[in-house]
Order: sequence, then C-alpha cells, then structure tokens
Amino acid sequence: MLNEKEKMLAGELYLAADPALVQERTRAKQLLHRLNVTEYLLTDAARQVLAELLPHAGPNLYIEPPFFCDYGSNIYCGANVYFNVNCVVLDTAKVTIGSHVLFGPGVQLYTASHPLDVPTRRTLELTRPISIGDDCWLGGGVIVCPGVSIGAGCVIGAGAVVTKDIPAYSLAAGNPARIIRSLAPES
Repeated sequence: MLNEKEKMLAGELYLAADPALVQERTRAKQLLHRLNVTEYLLTDAARQVLAELLPHAGPNLYIEPPFFCDYGSNIYCGANVYFNVNCVVLDTAKVTIGSHVLFGPGVQLYTASHPLDVPTRRTLELTRPISIGDDCWLGGGVIVCPGVSIGAGCVIGAGAVVTKDIPAYSLAAGNPARIIRSLAPES
C-alpha cells in the first residue's frame, strides 16, 4: 500500500491534505520565507537555504526572489540555472530542468492537476511531471502545464501557455504554445 507521498510522486490520485505532505509543504514555506525575505542572495546563509530547499540542484543555481514552490525536493536542476523574479514551481511531481536554463520573470511550472469529476476533485489531486532540456530559455510569464516536456535548446516566447510537448530546438509561442520555427543548429 502506497502512502500519499508515494501516490503523489507516482501520478496517482492522492490526498494533498495528508499530514505528512502538509508538514513538508510547511517546511518549504519556512525556507522560502528565509530565501524571499530574510537572506541576501549572495551570502552563505542564502546558499545554505537554497541547498536545503532544493537538494537536487546543480552548481550555480541562481534565484531572484521572490520564488515559490510546493516542496522544493521534487525539483532537479542541472548546472547554471537562473530563475528571474516571481517564478512559481508547483513541484508535486518531479520537475527536471537541464543545465544552462533561463527562466524569465513570472514563469510558472505546474505539475499539479485536479480530477475533472466534482466528487473526486473535492478531496483528491493528481500530478504529472515536467521536463525541460538543456539550454532552454522560457520568456517572462510562460506557463508550463502538467506532463509537458520541452526539448533541449528551445525558446518559449513570453506569455506562452505550453500545453503539449515541444521538440528540441524549437521556438514556440502563443496560447496555446505553437511551434513557430526550428532552431536546430545547421550541420
């Protein structure tokens, strides 16, 4: 029998109000408060908070506060990842971010979802992972929906709502995001 966290990470219906999950989210909110309000980003104390909040982040992670997430522990970042101000990562599922990825202001990554039928939605939630490849740039205000993968080398235009997978080396924009053209390097 899976506990609620295991169900959540497996993409099954789960109870978000489970006391263990509430405790984990509360811990993340306390760390976020320190990061967003108390600590100056270039101090050792701020780096310690980031390491505790995002234990699976590679070197040279930089976050412009404020930053928001559900757990932090479900965010996996490569090296040299930059989040501009007001980014939100609802990491109820694994969020995989490659190396050399840039997030503009107000980017939102949503792994959290809800059942469509009302009785189930009243108590249970769903979640689906997000994956973003190396060398991507997501412009300001981009929203990435649950279950989406964005391939390496992509640029997602400001304000785009990404509802479907985007292949590597694509420029995508719009609501819903559509591929505008290829950015594939010439051979």
